[in-house]
Amino acid sequence: MKYSHSKRCFDLLVSLCASLILWPMIVLIALVVLIGDGWPLIYTQKRAGFKGKAFTLYKFRTMKPVSGDVEGDNDALRITSLGYWLRQTSLDELPQLWNVIRGDMSLVGPRPLPMTYVDRYSYEQKQRLMAMPGITGWAQINGRNTLSWNEKFILDTWYVKHVSFWLDVKILFLTVLRVMQRKGIMHDSAEPDTTMPEFLGEKVQPNHKNVED
Repeated sequence: MKYSHSKRCFDLLVSLCASLILWPMIVLIALVVLIGDGWPLIYTQKRAGFKGKAFTLYKFRTMKPVSGDVEGDNDALRITSLGYWLRQTSLDELPQLWNVIRGDMSLVGPRPLPMTYVDRYSYEQKQRLMAMPGITGWAQINGRNTLSWNEKFILDTWYVKHVSFWLDVKILFLTVLRVMQRKGIMHDSAEPDTTMPEFLGEKVQPNHKNVED
C-alpha cells in the first residue's frame, strides 16, 4: 500500500495543531524529567519505518541508564517512578509528534519496532511494514502490551489490509478513550515485565529480556 497524500496532509495538520496546543505540557514534562531523572530527556532508538527503512524514534526517557549490574539492567527495575506515570498516561509518546511532522511516522499505523526485528518476521508479519508506522494503532487500542507478539502482528496486518480515513479517525478517538481509562497501557502489576519481551521470531520467545514499546 502507499502512504497517500490525503493521509499525509491529515497527519501533518493534526500533529502541527497538537504540537501548538500541547507545547506548554511538552515543555513542562521535559522540565520535570530533567529535575526528577536528569539528562538525557529523550530516549532515541533506530526503528523500522515504511518498507523497513530505518529512522530515529523519539520518546521521553522513562528508564534509568544502563548501570552495568544485572539487577539495574533489568528493564522492569529500570523504569523510574516518573517514567511509570508517563507510560500509564502515554505522555512519553508526545515527542513522536516530531516524527510525524518529519514524515517518519503517521498518527495511526503499526507501532515501529527495532531494526533487528525485521529479519525475524515471517512473510505475513512483514506486511506490517507496508504501512507507515504510527504513534497509535489497531493493536494499541485492542490491548497493547497485554497482547502476545503474534496477536499484535495479526492486528497490525489486518490494519494494513483495511486502512481508511474513517478507521484512522476511529482509532484516534478510541486511543484517547483508552488513555483516559488507562486501559491496556501496561500490565496490571509492576512486578512482572512492564515492557514487551524481545521478539526473536516465531520459534522462541524469551520472558526475561524487555524492550520499550
